[in-house]
Amino acid sequence: MTVRAICSLLALVVAACGDAPVHVVDTRPIVEAPQGAEAQVRAKYLDDAGFRRATLERSLVNPDNGYSRDRIAAYGFADAGWELLPTWNPRAIAVGRKQIEQLSSGTLQLPPPTLPIWDGVVPDDDDAWRDLGRRIFNDLPLRADDSIAHALTDPATATKLGLVPADDGTYPGLAVFEDVDGRSRVGITCALCHSALHDGRPWPGLARRDVDYGAIRLAYHDATGVPLEGELRARMKRWGAGRADITGDDDEDPVAIPDLWRLLELQVLTQAGTIALTSGSIADEDERRAHDLAILAIRQETQVIQANGERARPPRELAWALARFVADLEPPPRSLVAAAGVREGKASFDRNCRRCHDGPAYSGAPIVAEAIGTDRALADSRARGTGKFRPAPLVAVASAGPYFHDGTVPTLADVLDPVRMSAGYDRGVRRPGPVAGHAFGTELPAGERASLLAYLATL
Repeated sequence: MTVRAICSLLALVVAACGDAPVHVVDTRPIVEAPQGAEAQVRAKYLDDAGFRRATLERSLVNPDNGYSRDRIAAYGFADAGWELLPTWNPRAIAVGRKQIEQLSSGTLQLPPPTLPIWDGVVPDDDDAWRDLGRRIFNDLPLRADDSIAHALTDPATATKLGLVPADDGTYPGLAVFEDVDGRSRVGITCALCHSALHDGRPWPGLARRDVDYGAIRLAYHDATGVPLEGELRARMKRWGAGRADITGDDDEDPVAIPDLWRLLELQVLTQAGTIALTSGSIADEDERRAHDLAILAIRQETQVIQANGERARPPRELAWALARFVADLEPPPRSLVAAAGVREGKASFDRNCRRCHDGPAYSGAPIVAEAIGTDRALADSRARGTGKFRPAPLVAVASAGPYFHDGTVPTLADVLDPVRMSAGYDRGVRRPGPVAGHAFGTELPAGERASLLAYLATL
């Protein structure tokens, strides 16, 4: 048995005994040089700080925004910055009926047999990596959230705020976990925002457009008396369901929660195009995908670090597994009904839309904010701004409303309707009055707009 295998066994023994918190040591087995582009890039990501640093730097579109500065200062060093944080593989279970009862009685506690999320066994094939990624997506807490814990003590109120259980009684995106300090707490996972219910079951990647996180936070502060600065209170009240401002600066730039379909077919990540994928810079498709997985893994790893207050970092195997899982997400199956005008709508799309919305994800290169004309607070954000917007991916766009990066337009028909930009428009999601920007398509005749909508419904 190798030294690493012995360390892995000891980590599992400690976890089984319930000692906390569990910090995973290097559990990777010694293997022969990997074959294939993905395995080679994965090995570099896991073991080579220089590779991680170079990959990070190439991916940052605007090195001067807050997102980039934080990472340039702390990530990708062999023996400094975030590398010195303890690795964190917490014990966690999904929030279900029993945990709700414990919250209500003030007795929240993990059952003693609860094991860490990861057993320390490194996946040995694609399916195993995706399965591990699914567990991380659903169960790894980004951070503790006392406001959500408070909301869960009144299930009726929780339901009104969008915290709805699945058919099995568990709450998607919520976990009871052992925090870094050893306390049992309620935490949020990736699935809170990116796993909506479909036929009673969570569908990973489907945006949660019913969760009103701002109202959840306000209810917590009102009930507990925990101070909340007045302007921040007003901003949270304006978020509404399906929107949040999590950029960490003082700018008011809430965004609508997006779906996560075909991420590696995009040119950039985030609505402001904060992170560049390799795109056409690597000719070989397998190699390009592997390097884009590394970019996505770095995004996931650093997101967990910052969300958890820079107190610990996840084992990199978990970040890679999470990237591997979300990279393959597809929308739920749809029953497409034959509609008149689809062929004409495709022709219209090719003439009027494809120059911005192209490729497998129907997105494209970022476009300067002035050319789009929508509210540009996000594009100019000190936290993640680039001065540009990413063309919205149009996979399953017919069910992706409300529309625009800030979720201000209710339907696709409204997006293309010139009335939207007039003083008499009163259907805006967030406020009455005109919604400016993205005039593309609004100049088309009504019949052509109808055909275009019929085609968009098939994407």
